[in-house]
Amino acid sequence: MCGLGGTTPGILPARYDDTMQMRFPTKRQIQYEWRNGGPVVTWTIIGLCVAVWAVEMLLSLVAPAAFNTFVGSGMVMPLTMLAKPWTILTSMFLHAPNFMHILFNMIALWSVGPMLERLMGHWRFLALYLISGFGGAVGMLVWSRVTGDWMTAAYGASGALFGLFAAVLVVYRRVGEDIRSMMIWMAINFLLPFVVGGIAWQAHVGGFVVGGVLTWLLVAGVPALRRRSFTQRMWIYGGAMVVLLIAVMLLCAPVW
Repeated sequence: MCGLGGTTPGILPARYDDTMQMRFPTKRQIQYEWRNGGPVVTWTIIGLCVAVWAVEMLLSLVAPAAFNTFVGSGMVMPLTMLAKPWTILTSMFLHAPNFMHILFNMIALWSVGPMLERLMGHWRFLALYLISGFGGAVGMLVWSRVTGDWMTAAYGASGALFGLFAAVLVVYRRVGEDIRSMMIWMAINFLLPFVVGGIAWQAHVGGFVVGGVLTWLLVAGVPALRRRSFTQRMWIYGGAMVVLLIAVMLLCAPVW
C-alpha cells in the first residue's frame, strides 16, 4: 500500500482462434472457468485495479484537479476512517499514477491469487482478500493511535496482498512445504518501507496478521468447529474477524 503525506493480465486472458486473431472470452467461457475453479475473482480484481489506475493516469494528464478529487475521495485516512468507512474498500483499488506500484502489486496478486482461489473457492477467497484489506486499514489506524499522526492517507492493494501472502505461508506450513524462501522474500518486503519512503508498512503488518490468523482458523482453528463445512467456518471466523476489526476501529478512532 502506498502512503501519502508522511505483460499484466487483464480481467481474463485473451484467447486466439485458428486464424490467430484475438478474441475475448464469452459469457459461457467465463461461466465455465467459474464452475471449474478458474481464478475468475483474481482476474476480476486485477481488471478492476488496472481499470481504476487507467482512469487515474488519464485524469492526472488531462485534468489534475479532477485527479486529486478522484484519488482523494477514495484514499483511506485514519482521521476520517470512521466517518468514511467506504474508503477502506475504495482504497484497495487505487494505486499511485505510475507503472511500478500497479505492476508490482498485480504481479504479486497473480503469483498467489490463482492458487489460493482454487484452494479456497471463489467467494471464500474474495472474503479473505477483503477482510485482509480491512485489516490493513485498521493496522494504520492502530499505529496512528500510538503516534498521534492521523493525517497519513494511503491507497493500494498491499494490505490485502500481505493477507494473501500470510495465507500461503499458513497453508504451506500446514501441508509440510518448505517455507524458508518465502519467509526471506516476506522479510525483504517488510523491511522495504524502511528503505524506500512513502510505503504504509502499517497496512502491510495489519493485512498480514489478519490474513494469517483467519487462514489458520480456517485450516485448524477451534476443534469443535472442525466438522463444519469450509463455507460455514468462513462465515463464523470471517464474521468474527470483521466484528473484531470494527471494535478495534471504534476503540482507536479519534474523538473530536
